[in-house]
Amino acid sequence: MTVLDHSETKTPVVNFDTEPSRYKHWKLKFDGPVATLILEVDPQGGLVPGYELKMNSYDLGVDIELYDAVQRLRFEHPEVKSVVLTGGLERMFCAGANIRMLAASPHAWKVNFCKFTNETRNGIEDATANSGQTYIAAVNGTAAGGGYELAVACDQIVLIDDGSSAVSLPEVPLLGVLPGTGGLTRVVDKRMVRKDRADIFATRSEGVRGQTAVDWGLIDETVKATVFQEAVATRAAAAAKTSSRPDSGTGVVLTPLNRTETDTEISYTTLNAAINRDERRADITINVTNDAPPADAAAAIEQGAGYWPLTLARELDDLILRLRTNEAEIGTWVFRVLGEHGNALAYDEQLREQGENWFINEVNHYLKRTFKRLDVTSRSIFAVIEPGSAFDGFLFEIALAGDRQYMLEGVYEDVDADATPASVTVTESNYGAFPMGNDLTRLQSRFYGHEDLQAAVRAEKGLALASQDADRLGLVTMALDDIDFEDELRIVLEERAALSPDSLTGMEANHRFVGPETMETKIFGRLTAWQNWIFIRPNASGPEGALGRFGSGERANYDMKRV
Repeated sequence: MTVLDHSETKTPVVNFDTEPSRYKHWKLKFDGPVATLILEVDPQGGLVPGYELKMNSYDLGVDIELYDAVQRLRFEHPEVKSVVLTGGLERMFCAGANIRMLAASPHAWKVNFCKFTNETRNGIEDATANSGQTYIAAVNGTAAGGGYELAVACDQIVLIDDGSSAVSLPEVPLLGVLPGTGGLTRVVDKRMVRKDRADIFATRSEGVRGQTAVDWGLIDETVKATVFQEAVATRAAAAAKTSSRPDSGTGVVLTPLNRTETDTEISYTTLNAAINRDERRADITINVTNDAPPADAAAAIEQGAGYWPLTLARELDDLILRLRTNEAEIGTWVFRVLGEHGNALAYDEQLREQGENWFINEVNHYLKRTFKRLDVTSRSIFAVIEPGSAFDGFLFEIALAGDRQYMLEGVYEDVDADATPASVTVTESNYGAFPMGNDLTRLQSRFYGHEDLQAAVRAEKGLALASQDADRLGLVTMALDDIDFEDELRIVLEERAALSPDSLTGMEANHRFVGPETMETKIFGRLTAWQNWIFIRPNASGPEGALGRFGSGERANYDMKRV
């Protein structure tokens, strides 16, 4: 992963491409069913100049490598059933996010950094829950701030008992901010720490260690240094025995993406994004393959990274990250899915019926995580459904993730009067395979509180729904004939581009996540919102704020009024 200089715009472009031989900060080791991820940060290996990554502190570049490693463990190593995550420095697990990096970064960078890091931590939890790869944090030294958040994303935490190593969330007392990657939420929701103890923990800069950390629920076990490795190995072996992953098998290598990029276009094998800077819009077209699905899961594994749904998941994931990070002014994303309904539905059926296979299972969960990444992206998302569209089954999730859906009624008479009018198909895949962060399906979120409307859609599951039926069932925002369609869409997109990006971000996030809260929605909606607000307050980021004065010997000068 690198920061490149864009040839025409001269703006920094973050590249999310990496693989183990290029890692600067992580090492991967394998011992049968157990893998070990070792964090040994290169102090001079920051993603951008201006800070040192001391004491195993991290920046976006460190997390890009971690995200890549988690993905590769799931796809390339079916034999791995537990993962030990530990530090490679003496008496130091991880000191958390690098303070100098945070202090020097513009607000938007902080926001994207926290969001990507949250998603990576969620991916670790998803691997434990759905891939049979249990993550165990072997905390071999101090775990502070984001370092403890990294540990608490794991299923189990073992802390070395050496008389000094502790776990802590010191952001409130030392930095005037919050733990930005779910620490507060996971302490009470996941570790179920009593709220008064959590309050002490989050305001005690030195943290908690030893038996107290066990008694409070902050860790699972504390072990003397002489038997630390043995205790961790015992836990990893026990976790591996409970895994559903195969004892052996051929992994699928995540080969480099086939991507080309100019100032106005990002193209892959399955999709293309045309960037209209004047209108601050990206038109994203996904192309369904013309090839039929492979015969079965074994044949899909033989296709490897070329298996079309996996290719799509990887390329859409990469596009979302690149647009989110590098194209902040491109505020509206318009999605089209083009191709044959039959091919889209054939792949949809294979993903459902072969889902017990470890590889197909991984593809399904990768698609789920990618759709979730779309849900939490602060961009306006529209779907356009026209003749030639294939918003069917799992691909219909992309339309449902949108803030609005516009469907052409009939055909474009002046273009191709003989075309087949557009239709959409709801399948069983839309009923639980790809839940949102609120644990509801996108159909449940769309029709929240209206069980009758949900039942009406389910009654027509599997049918090709023409525009009038999709409109009647409430599956699209508007169905218009070709006389009005293009003008209406143009006006809507122009209006959207004229609105405040800040207010749109808040509005969209409120509308997308209806219903119950989960730990995931709290992390993104509650904690991240407060963290982002605190980041722009002078107590944290002002000239006399805690981030700027950290390490200088000067105390922050706080405005003591509550807001």
